Amino acid sequence: MSQRIDEHQTTIVEQFSQQAIPFAQIPGHQDSIQLLVELAEARQSDTVLDVACGPGLVTCEFAVHCGHVTGIDITPAMIDQAKKRQQEKGLANLTWVIGEALPLLYSDNSFSLVITRYSYHHFLEPRAALSEMIRVCVPGGRVLVADVAIETAKSAAYDRLERMRDPSHTHALTAEEFNQLFQQSGMENCRKSSYDVEIELEAQLKASFPKPGDTELLREMITGDIGINTLGINARRVNNTVVYTVPVGVFVGKKRQGK
Repeated sequence: MSQRIDEHQTTIVEQFSQQAIPFAQIPGHQDSIQLLVELAEARQSDTVLDVACGPGLVTCEFAVHCGHVTGIDITPAMIDQAKKRQQEKGLANLTWVIGEALPLLYSDNSFSLVITRYSYHHFLEPRAALSEMIRVCVPGGRVLVADVAIETAKSAAYDRLERMRDPSHTHALTAEEFNQLFQQSGMENCRKSSYDVEIELEAQLKASFPKPGDTELLREMITGDIGINTLGINARRVNNTVVYTVPVGVFVGKKRQGK
């Protein structure tokens, strides 16, 4: 298992070292961050940990609303982009760390708010990852996870597509799987919301780094699904451009007192 984890982490770093700059430039990745701030009930007194923070899009927005935010990511190139974003935004209340999501390098009860966005479909052990987020959260603090939550019947087809586009993809949890994960987590006041991310196919392909020859296969899979929707992303043509919609679930829970 240890070798599998090491190999998977290497794949993640390889993929996101290449994606570091284009990831932040995809318009859909800027969407609905304010919704996350509201659902997390972010406030100035919060100390926040953003797990798998990537180029810092979410981290920097939370820094506007919270006392201090730490972003941790396994990919150095992503942290480099996050630092640049911080400088552009003129934010001082941020710390950046290169490190793993499992295990997290922090002590128990270190942060009042622990968040992550678009990371769980890369985790080999999502249940363990959530447990780590809860562990480093203070009793009474909040934990928020936002990620693709694909329809159950379309899950296998979507995973095949995404593993081809990004070999570091493991499994996009369904809304039902996320609900179960949170309900069995020991947290209380669990809530959920959702939003859609509109993605332009060619922009996404330009920002992706699949195996040689797979780009055209991906294009064919998505365009061939127009009007059929076996992938669960409602591929369609808009003004001669192929676009599709990725459903995102947002799940929030409060760590119980005394835990």
